[in-house]
Amino acid sequence: MRVNRAWLGLGVLVLPTLLVAMDATALLLALPQLSAELGATNVQQLWISDSYGFMVAGLVITMGTLGDRIGRRRLLMIGGAAFAVLSVVAAFAASPLMLIVARALLGVAGATLMPSTLALITNMFRDERQRGQAIAIWATCQFTGGALGPVLAGFLLQHFWWGSVFLVAVPAMALLLLAGPLLLPEFRSDRVGRLDLASVGLSLVSVLLMVYGIKQLTVQSVPVVPALTLVVGAIVALLFVRRQLRLETPLLDLRLFRNRPFTAVLVALVLAGVAMAGTGLLVTQYLQSVLGFSPVASAVLFAPMGLGVAVGTMAAPALARRMKQTTAIAGGLAGSALGSLLLVGVDGASALPLVMTGIAVLALGTGPLFALGTGLVVGSVPPERAGSAASMSETGNYFGGSLGFALLGVVAAVVYRSRMDGTSDSLAGAVAASRHLPAGPGAELLHAAREAFTAGLHVTGVVAAVIFAGLAVLILTMRPATRTVPAAIPDLKATGS
Repeated sequence: MRVNRAWLGLGVLVLPTLLVAMDATALLLALPQLSAELGATNVQQLWISDSYGFMVAGLVITMGTLGDRIGRRRLLMIGGAAFAVLSVVAAFAASPLMLIVARALLGVAGATLMPSTLALITNMFRDERQRGQAIAIWATCQFTGGALGPVLAGFLLQHFWWGSVFLVAVPAMALLLLAGPLLLPEFRSDRVGRLDLASVGLSLVSVLLMVYGIKQLTVQSVPVVPALTLVVGAIVALLFVRRQLRLETPLLDLRLFRNRPFTAVLVALVLAGVAMAGTGLLVTQYLQSVLGFSPVASAVLFAPMGLGVAVGTMAAPALARRMKQTTAIAGGLAGSALGSLLLVGVDGASALPLVMTGIAVLALGTGPLFALGTGLVVGSVPPERAGSAASMSETGNYFGGSLGFALLGVVAAVVYRSRMDGTSDSLAGAVAASRHLPAGPGAELLHAAREAFTAGLHVTGVVAAVIFAGLAVLILTMRPATRTVPAAIPDLKATGS
């Protein structure tokens, strides 16, 4: 009966996981429509799309540790209620500023959900095999939500107004609030300690500055301001680390990095995020600007990337029963390297099938890393620190995605400009310029720009393949975790509903 309750509880926990992932991607299609209706400027559009992710990235460490201290179910309920209310506010926003504020506050609420759900799963499933299956389901929902977000948004925008994209979260969060107290047990550490507000501020400022700096590197031609932002963010991060090493009850326990599997998997999660985000950025632009598909059609054609990760995560527990976890993860990453190399051959009439096959194979191979690797991260620490470990995993994912957009985006831009001999800075600019030229020169410019962008995609595929191959080697040389979770932890307080 206890096992049944745990699996029912998992069904409740995957709801916020699915919705947070969908919310992060669904706005991409709704942004043009809501910007037109609200009269948002280009700068306001950037803040509407970015404020949510910035706040999640900046506060996930704080929220993961806070859940360890005040209770993970309690924090999840608070965050779920706030997410539902703020979704309604965002749906009926009357101005760009109101929507920006609502999105930022949604990010604060979203930061409570992901580490709380993962930490609760770790506590609810003490059997290693069942915990692995539960984390695989959790990861599957996360990536399925990311893949389905734009598709669902496209459907809603065809039948309803842009605010419907936000209202989808309300019934699911209502179900979480109703069923959570009945199915989810409460877990918190007795060694609560005082929440160090200075550490909260330092972590928030450092993450926000670094994520902002990384993102601005991709959109600003003069990198001085983003570079300075990154430097200041790194300095604040060093101050944060120094403070954590001196505190008796730190916000983030940096001693976790002494565990080699923990550190190696975190590095792999970040760098895999870099490769996936970078290739995803180039492929979505390729589908729209080179192959000429609409945003909705491009979202559907790009769905195999998110669904491929989902299938890979679901298959991961079965693979782990037949081979070592590190072997399954490394083998999957080797497959991702092969999928990345398929993008090198993209060109001509066979481009679309090769692109879809490449991103599907690439994504499928990362599934064991996200499922088994996440399990290794949270399983390498005592249960009372699961929230802190989960927050590190989530922060790594956000940094990986931001770095991927910035670094591989810059690489592709350099290749594009070199192929265009300085006559065009971007494919979007070339498309716009071709409309103002006579038919012949316009067609020539467009053809050259598309060829240059395709060359950038080829280079990105090679870089991603190198990253995945290097991670496979790293995982194979990683010493597997041997710590066993004790049957009872004296300083862990667990209560029923």
